[in-house]
Amino acid sequence: MKPDFKIALIGNPNSGKTTLFNSLTGLRQKIGNYPGVTIDRKSGLWKINKEHIAEVIDLPGTYSIYPKQPDERITIETILNTGADTIPDMVIVVCDATSLQRNLLLCTQIIDTGIPVVAALTMTDVTAKDNISIDKNKLTRELGVPIVDVSHTTQKKIQQLAESVIQQWVNKKNNIVFYQPQHEVLTALKNKFHLNNEYEALLLASISTQLDTVEASQIELVHTLIQEKSFSVTKFQAEEVLARYKKIQSIINETVQKKDATLYSRQWTKRIDKYLLNPFWGYVAFILIFFLVFQALFNWATYPMEAINYLFAKTSEKLLHILPDTILTRLLAEGVLPGIGGVITFVPQITLLFGFISLLEETGYMSRVSLLTDRVFHKTGMNGKSSVALIGGLACAVPAIMGTRTIENYKERLITILVTPLMSCSARLPVYVLLISLVVPDKEILGFINLQGLIMLGLYLLGFVMALFVALIIKLFIKTKAVGTYIAELPIYRKPRWSNIAMVMIEKVKMFVWEAGKIIVMISIVLWFLASFGPGDAMQKAEIKARENAVTTDTVLINNQVQAARLNSSYAGMLGKWIEPAIAPLGFDWKIGIAIITSFAAREVFVGTMATIYSIGSNDNPDFDDLRNKMRQDINPRTGTALYTPASSLALIMFYVFAMQCMSTLAVVHRETKTWKWPLFQFAYMTAIAWIAAFITYHILS
Repeated sequence: MKPDFKIALIGNPNSGKTTLFNSLTGLRQKIGNYPGVTIDRKSGLWKINKEHIAEVIDLPGTYSIYPKQPDERITIETILNTGADTIPDMVIVVCDATSLQRNLLLCTQIIDTGIPVVAALTMTDVTAKDNISIDKNKLTRELGVPIVDVSHTTQKKIQQLAESVIQQWVNKKNNIVFYQPQHEVLTALKNKFHLNNEYEALLLASISTQLDTVEASQIELVHTLIQEKSFSVTKFQAEEVLARYKKIQSIINETVQKKDATLYSRQWTKRIDKYLLNPFWGYVAFILIFFLVFQALFNWATYPMEAINYLFAKTSEKLLHILPDTILTRLLAEGVLPGIGGVITFVPQITLLFGFISLLEETGYMSRVSLLTDRVFHKTGMNGKSSVALIGGLACAVPAIMGTRTIENYKERLITILVTPLMSCSARLPVYVLLISLVVPDKEILGFINLQGLIMLGLYLLGFVMALFVALIIKLFIKTKAVGTYIAELPIYRKPRWSNIAMVMIEKVKMFVWEAGKIIVMISIVLWFLASFGPGDAMQKAEIKARENAVTTDTVLINNQVQAARLNSSYAGMLGKWIEPAIAPLGFDWKIGIAIITSFAAREVFVGTMATIYSIGSNDNPDFDDLRNKMRQDINPRTGTALYTPASSLALIMFYVFAMQCMSTLAVVHRETKTWKWPLFQFAYMTAIAWIAAFITYHILS
């Protein structure tokens, strides 16, 4: 369906813009990227009536037409018609009725650009509870544009909005001008750049250097005109703000009536915030809420993830039996399908995590979390919103990094992305469980504290402390013009809109599967090739020798020994031996080297790889007891002593605490930063920290 015209959706953060966008477009949405920034560009089709279809472009939330953050400048670039693919025919400005004065500032600025405007009023149900009434007919006359109440996006209200949109699209003008500066420089800029009016010229003069779509020669022309005529942009901006607020206050006086208000919603918000923002109880509530969230995340996601793994494992196994034994069959069954399975496996966690985060955002609690944690995180180069990503990293770094899009400042967002993988995610659990149980006795301290559990807690705390330390270092080297200020708007508590939460969950899953999934599958195929092929006939000879030396008639045991021998002779085995000199100072041998390489697909692959190497099974449910016994019996050929001593085992644990052993995370970091520079830097610094930590641990304990 080809749209008849384009509509830009603009509004303050937390004004209800996303809810309206989802209501208008439903599932007819697509995700792209704005040039020059990391934020997603959302657009969708809205069937206005039987004759007309519009494309709705959801622009980033902003408080003013003058951008303070890179993402906010998208709004002015769109309004100034400087991006050919985003030129809107009209704008719907979403205005929060509970903060009408602030919202009308942006609304009147958009009106004065000359682009046709319809104002959509939200939160009127809240103002009604507070005994505040807004005369929408008067407000329409005062603003000179149609006003539509969309607090509850019923079919009737959507229809009213549709009628107003068609009306403005036909009229192609607004009836009132709030502020139009007069100066020969602005007239010259208007004519030179083919702008609608002098106010657009003032916008161009104010922020031309911030717009990616304005060429250097055009910026030079703007500066030349300003200098020749001694034009003061600051003077006109100050005049504009005073003029607008004076007019807005007059409009509010005419259209808004405050009766003897009980202020029901705000009173309840203040009562709840008395505890949730308390210096002590606020943190207690924060820890309890997220403890419950991640307990649910671990418990609820486990079963579908296991089911997905089982389904793909059985499908691969079945394909190997029913299809001819060819390279293409093995590529499909052992490379492509496991890669796709590795992508789909993350879907339950991503769905649940973003569902919970969206729920907390919808209710208004997430703004409180950011405010509570900002003091600590600001000192490390991040801000309060970074806490959501770091907490999310305890479950999985992939959705946690995707969640950093709520961080406006580029530097703070980048630092958060770079340190989030240091948090111990759920994929590390199998490695921790195996290695801790290998060297740490299962006993209790003080009669009730389990020693193994205490060590596990220490590993999680170690990852968190290292994340803060690394952030503190990185902030010294990342330079940006944007100032890292954190402003928290605390909306009132409200009931969640479940349809909006569902839309966010679907959107995030689609984004991960189609964007990061392509890279994950590609790397999975590469790892399959390394483990399945070797130089010449080395793997065939290794298989023949393993079968000849077998001391058992058990087919399963023989196949396990053959699998281990083939892996030893594969390119992956060669790589393991090739990196052995680099990992030998850590107390590791080539077998651990193979596990380190293969677990790059995902950290939990370490356990399955070790099971294969020690001939006790494959990736599917290896027997931990047998594996631990085999590992305890292994001898280091260089020293003649046990390979897995407390020193080498704890060194291996330290390596996995800090190492970037997750291709999914690297793929998502590339997707979020739009460059391979930062994923490669991330891989390098985390590997360096992991090696140094393992080296120190091994030599201190040896």
